Amino acid sequence: MALLLENAGMPVPGETVLLLASLLAYSREELQLPYIIVVGVCAATLGDNLGYLIGYRGGRRLFDRYRSAFRIKSETIARGERLFDRYGAVTILFARFIFGLRVIAGPLAGVLRMPWKRFAVFNFLGALLWVTVISFVGYKFGKHWDVLTEYIERFNIALVIAAVIVVFVLWRWRKAHAAKR
Repeated sequence: MALLLENAGMPVPGETVLLLASLLAYSREELQLPYIIVVGVCAATLGDNLGYLIGYRGGRRLFDRYRSAFRIKSETIARGERLFDRYGAVTILFARFIFGLRVIAGPLAGVLRMPWKRFAVFNFLGALLWVTVISFVGYKFGKHWDVLTEYIERFNIALVIAAVIVVFVLWRWRKAHAAKR
């Protein structure tokens, strides 16, 4: 569901959910990587088509109206428009790999009136490539889960130590500033 919503234009963590599902597929029998890829490709393709339809029907006015509600920066939209102008439908394929553009690619293609057949082909190819790559990355990390959790634990310990140091330095700085007044 997260992949469908993200590709439809809503900023939800679809990539994170896909990565996590693939990571868990390594150690859980009920999650199998081929099924994750098939479902992911279907969800991403359907989501982008939904986003395209919303952009096509709603036009630029609807896009601009909800841009701030979904916290989509105008620079991201401008970058997307430049990519569409320069590379056309191929942008749909590669937009999945660019942070921020994955969310707006479908709706923006609809707003810019890209021919749907070209959109659909590059949308499917992009979904297939992106979902497969992200799924294999997650699965590979699953193989190294023990090492990964060890690094995360070390990072957490280092983060706590750094936070204590920062709090102590700020406390000393404030105390010194208060004494000067």
